Amino acid sequence: MDPIRNPYAPGAGQRPPELAGRDEQLDAFDIVLERVARGRPERSIVLTGLRGVGKTVLLNALRSAAVRAGWGTGKLEARPDQSLRRPLASAVHQAVRELGPAGGAGDHALGVVKAFSQREPASGGTTRGGATRGAAKLRDRWNPGITVPAVTGRADSGDIEIDLVELLSDLGGMASDTGRGIAIFIDEMQDLMPDDVSALCAACHELSQSRLPVIVVGAGLPHLPAVLSASKSYSERLFRYSRIDRLDRDAADAALTLPAEDEGAAFTPEALDAMYDATGGYPYFIQAYGKAVWDRATASPMTAADVAVAAPEAEAELAVGFFGSRFERATPGEREYLRAMADVAVELGDDSDAVPTADVAAHLGRKPQSLSPARDALLKKGLIYSGERGRIAFTVPHFGRYLRENA
Repeated sequence: MDPIRNPYAPGAGQRPPELAGRDEQLDAFDIVLERVARGRPERSIVLTGLRGVGKTVLLNALRSAAVRAGWGTGKLEARPDQSLRRPLASAVHQAVRELGPAGGAGDHALGVVKAFSQREPASGGTTRGGATRGAAKLRDRWNPGITVPAVTGRADSGDIEIDLVELLSDLGGMASDTGRGIAIFIDEMQDLMPDDVSALCAACHELSQSRLPVIVVGAGLPHLPAVLSASKSYSERLFRYSRIDRLDRDAADAALTLPAEDEGAAFTPEALDAMYDATGGYPYFIQAYGKAVWDRATASPMTAADVAVAAPEAEAELAVGFFGSRFERATPGEREYLRAMADVAVELGDDSDAVPTADVAAHLGRKPQSLSPARDALLKKGLIYSGERGRIAFTVPHFGRYLRENA
């Protein structure tokens, strides 16, 4: 098979040639956009799932749908220990530019964005009452590239919750005047700092009550709903949660066969059986195996024998780019903890479910308290997550199998 015509695209956030199995989310989002634009009540959206299921790809597809609907959009990726203020200011700045209102309303909105962006609290301590001591130093001030003057008295208090509510409320008013809306897309949402999570929930609550045409679409790991709920008790009713999982058999087959058909190629039924067994329906794995099988196959239709020949290449690619890169981030003590998790999962009979932390400690012959530093570090690195108290799971599908095979 001609490798130049290979249609498959394994990559972080890279859209596959066929976005299979996500029609339900795309259709629902089109309805949300139309309802919000008409002033109907709607909730912001949160997508959750393991790594490799296509959350970022879907997030980008939803953003494209908002652009086609004429909305202003902006996107950011949350990072641990980074304030939301600057990346959000950049995202909403882009959204305002996409809406393009000229004159007073647009200039006022840009002025509020500028005020919000430049009110980053200064480093160097706080007063006894908790207020930031002094103004930000000149070298710490960020220039968002907005030429209009900052608006005084809006979104510039220094309290992220107050400022975010004012910012999105003013932007919502401007968007309402244009007859369109603003959508803000946040990837890796579970990495937001606690104060920023609280502020974002408060802002979404205010927007839903005032029915302004602004929505937030977030994506994150399975424990993201718990992160939001811990911040604001009403977050359970504030967002529409959508669990993004592996593809069912029909969708997985479509992700392979439709791109191949566009290139005049096909798979035998036996090859599709072998591909689903190997990938488990996970979108990233489907693309990795699809690319390897195409490159190794000598002719169409691609067969189960081609899958068997290409499997080591696909597994090697995943071992380096998907599993290994994450494993290398762990310290020796953390790797021991990860391997113990993998072993306990087998003992319990299911490699995909969460395992009790007490069982991991027992497997290692240690007290649970002594393992807390390793567990907490792995949580912060995004290698594991805790959806419920006392249980943990891998954020990456098939990670336990990788660890056991490469012990």
